[in-house]
Amino acid sequence: MSPMASTLTVGFDLDMTLIDSRPGIRACYLALAERTGTFIDADLAVTRLGPPLVEELAHWFPPERVPEMADLYRSMYPSIAIAASPAMPGAREAVDAVRAAGGRTMVVTAKYEPNAKLHLSHLGIEPDVVVGDLWAEQKAEALREYGASVYVGDHVGDVRGARAAGAFSVAVATGPCPAEELGAAGADVVLAGLSAFPEWLDGYREAPGAAPRA
Repeated sequence: MSPMASTLTVGFDLDMTLIDSRPGIRACYLALAERTGTFIDADLAVTRLGPPLVEELAHWFPPERVPEMADLYRSMYPSIAIAASPAMPGAREAVDAVRAAGGRTMVVTAKYEPNAKLHLSHLGIEPDVVVGDLWAEQKAEALREYGASVYVGDHVGDVRGARAAGAFSVAVATGPCPAEELGAAGADVVLAGLSAFPEWLDGYREAPGAAPRA
């Protein structure tokens, strides 16, 4: 049995689900562009958050330079992006709602895990587990390992990860994917944002898998 299978375990994505990382990521891309002398459209980059860093860097650097640039970006990130990135509305309340229900929380993100942990620590959000460097269907590995029955995210990749894990997919329309796209991807419920999550969770606990679509 997985270590959390006997209780409610809810997974959350990080960027644009729990945190608004756009200001920090934008600043970090601008710093990377200045450092390397390479043009990066930071305003465009932050409209498509979700996939791994290397996929975005591939738009701006030749393939042979992407690994080096990813390492440089990640090394610059803590001093530039952490303090600049606030919590999303309702983020703390959503995590607290799971804990108040006697459940456990985990964060599963494509972000470099040490930087993900820095974000959460800075904002005082304390999930039980943080797993980084997983994207889309890869997220199912961690969700299954810890017995997550619900996964909350803002991207169609998060929906795919939840479905691959057999978890209930709760999508929040706070990132790059509009509500219609999230629903079409197979989300079980689409919420406007995490502020609606505690009420939704109450309904889900009463009838798991049958809570109404928002």
